[in-house]
Amino acid sequence: MKPPKLAVGLMSGTSLDGVDAALVRIVRSEQDCSVQLKHFISTPYPEEVRRALLKVASGQPGPAAFISHLGVLLGRLYAESVKDVCRTGGVPLDRLDLIGSHGQTIFHQSDPGDFCGRPVASTLQIGEAAVLAEETGVTTVSDFRPADMAAGGTGAPLIPLVDFLLFRDPQKGRVLLNLGGIANLTLLPPACGINQIRAFDSGPGNMVMDALVRRLESDSRGFDAGGRLALSGKPIPALLESLLADPYFRREPPKSAGREQFGGAFVERMLAARPSCGTADLVCTAAELTARTVGDAVLRFTETSHKWDRVLVSGGGVHNAYLMRRLQELLPRLKVAPTDSLGIPADAKEAIGFAVLANETIELSTGNVPSATGARHPAILGKVTYGRNYGRLRGIS
Repeated sequence: MKPPKLAVGLMSGTSLDGVDAALVRIVRSEQDCSVQLKHFISTPYPEEVRRALLKVASGQPGPAAFISHLGVLLGRLYAESVKDVCRTGGVPLDRLDLIGSHGQTIFHQSDPGDFCGRPVASTLQIGEAAVLAEETGVTTVSDFRPADMAAGGTGAPLIPLVDFLLFRDPQKGRVLLNLGGIANLTLLPPACGINQIRAFDSGPGNMVMDALVRRLESDSRGFDAGGRLALSGKPIPALLESLLADPYFRREPPKSAGREQFGGAFVERMLAARPSCGTADLVCTAAELTARTVGDAVLRFTETSHKWDRVLVSGGGVHNAYLMRRLQELLPRLKVAPTDSLGIPADAKEAIGFAVLANETIELSTGNVPSATGARHPAILGKVTYGRNYGRLRGIS
């Protein structure tokens, strides 16, 4: 048994809506990991910051200075979130051992494309770790994706190891579904080993719905709260079938997706149908697309066994009543429920995951799952920026 650590995991996803911070106590042994969530907060980005992120993440050209400044500003905002979660969680900042920061993805292309005459795949997360470590004094692990991509992987999904450590069951298979901007699946067969995991991005989660709401509902909160619009509309059959024909959904895993696949251009295809249908029907069609692509993927990879037990859902989409209802209808032999049912709050799960991954890095343990990402070998993920607590951390680890 290794000494326990207090860590904060930070997650800001493809929805670009803010930063989640989870304060956790991690106890790690050679075979197992236990996590106690002590406190969790979610802090929306200031609107001006969110607009800036949408600009760079949508591929609009901009000067290097803009991205550089934005990365430093995010580092400061992340530091404020760490201080806030420790203060409101009743833990002095100087007791914190570690921060795991996913950063904000502004570009992710896992399939090599031609660049300067050579095939290149790359990913870019911003949120300056040096600023975060300086303003908190806490050693920070950041930039988790590039090590996996350097080893030939897709760089995503990153959470399968966490799912394996926290959710695998000796008797029954479990599907972990995160409904963030993108929908991520981890499939854990009964009593599975690490190399038996399947994990991949099934397609859009909330991203397309959120974009439609922002474009068409000026007085909204930027997303379909509770699935209200989707519940009041109906899927548009011809549009839905054309969207389901996207080649991404037929691709074999490993695969990962982002705004490059399901961002502005994809949403414009849906908006082209606007003159003949209402907002609620468009949002419902986007929700049905998410439900169908998730359901199809789950059925495809669980049909060989009757030992699969449940789909455990996390992320913002867990609050969308339309999505949760349709997933249960599409997967009648599985129980669809939030991860809260097994003690991990659905809203906090991804942030908890990056605290766990940061701890793996500090312990010099590999964090990727090659069977999920396609990497040639396991890799230690992330880059370590030492804070003023580095001496104490070295003594702990």
